[in-house]
Amino acid sequence: MKTRRLGPQGPSLSAIGLGCMGMSDFYTTGADEREAIATLHRALDLGISLFDTADVYGPHSNEALLGRALKGKREQVFLASKFGLVRTPEQPASRGANGRPEYVRQAIEGSLARLGTDHLDLYYLHRVDPQVPIEETVGAMAELVQAGKVRYLGLSEASAETLERAHRVHTISALQSEYSLWTRDPEENGVLAACRRLGVGFVPYSPLGRGFLTGALKSPADFAADDYRRFSPRFQGENFARNLALVDKVAELAAAKGVKPAQLALAWVLAQGEHLVPIPGTKQRKYLDENVAAVELSLSAAELAELDAIFPAGIAAGGRYSAEVMRLVQ
Repeated sequence: MKTRRLGPQGPSLSAIGLGCMGMSDFYTTGADEREAIATLHRALDLGISLFDTADVYGPHSNEALLGRALKGKREQVFLASKFGLVRTPEQPASRGANGRPEYVRQAIEGSLARLGTDHLDLYYLHRVDPQVPIEETVGAMAELVQAGKVRYLGLSEASAETLERAHRVHTISALQSEYSLWTRDPEENGVLAACRRLGVGFVPYSPLGRGFLTGALKSPADFAADDYRRFSPRFQGENFARNLALVDKVAELAAAKGVKPAQLALAWVLAQGEHLVPIPGTKQRKYLDENVAAVELSLSAAELAELDAIFPAGIAAGGRYSAEVMRLVQ
């Protein structure tokens, strides 16, 4: 496995990580825990070190799954979790943010217990709380570093301005945002530039467009009844058809190169900078193996330009989240 450094002063990690959310939540119910644990173990065998989870996935069940899977293997993993994005049992589709200092201290204890560890390697604020100054939230997170409960701090879906303010309180080692061929927002909103300037590692989540860039999805009917994507603007009606036409072009390029569309899409993300460590998610070993193979895939300048021409910034039809969820992206 090739390695990359999470920022100039950050830790050395596998060139791609593993997003674990879908093993427990959002894409379908009835998750196969046996296959999920086998996938986690296979990732370790392949040299993947960065595992990414959050307390909101489940809620809580994804952290508990990792805790069971990593028993006796904790030292092999750079373990990242997140807090601050809140769901309630009464309204599971609704989202809120909580960045209050007292909640920071409460959340870490729950995550450590579920993950069966005494520390996290990386702890993210999942969403910025608009009611709490970022300086207060990061100040409380910094106390966790001082207490030895967390090694590095990160932010998720934060603006360039918020990142700079947070970085003045304590070193932010990673910023996680959605980034892929069909989500180019970090290029346009200054986040990627801010990460380069500040020496912050950038962790793209959903680098395969929530599975859409794999070319395997042909109709909204492919989704289970409870699949989150049924309610996502990009996967509905005319938006689905327009986006599928773009993916078909990526699939043609992939076929000509003799690789999978997902591998081409991942290779494009990896080519955007050495400080990027994407975390494609999967819950099956066969797709994990395909994703890992993308690390060895080199794209020429002409191939990168062709992909950029197919998927220029802003071409994807539909918002990446509903209006309610997008209000938490700041």
